[in-house]
Amino acid sequence: QVQLVESGGGLVQAGGSLRLSCAASGSIFSINAMGWYRQAPGKQRELVAVISTRGTTNYADSVKGRFSISRDSVTNTAYLQMNTLKPEDTAVYYCNAKGTTDYWGKGTLVTVSS
Repeated sequence: QVQLVESGGGLVQAGGSLRLSCAASGSIFSINAMGWYRQAPGKQRELVAVISTRGTTNYADSVKGRFSISRDSVTNTAYLQMNTLKPEDTAVYYCNAKGTTDYWGKGTLVTVSS
C-alpha cells in the first residue's frame, strides 16, 4: 500500500503562483510514476502532469509552459509548481502514484480568483 498526502493548496489571485507537495509513504518501491490530476466542479478528473522514475514528464496542453512537475526521490515527494495561474485552474488537485495499482491522495483545493 502507498499513502499520499497533498499540501500547498489555497486561494491565489490570477497571475499568481502556488506549489503543491505530495508526500508518499508505505510501499514506495512499487511506484513507477507520480502525477497530479485535477477535478473542477461539474467536470471529470483530468491529468495535469506526470513524472516517471526516470524523470520523464508529460503535461496537459492547458498547463504547458506554466506548470512544472518534479520529484525528490530521497524524500519521496512530488511537487507541482504552478505559475501564471488562471481562474480556470480552479479545482481540487489530486496526487497520484502508479504502482501495482493506482493510489490517490485526498486532494487539495486550489482556488484562483479573477
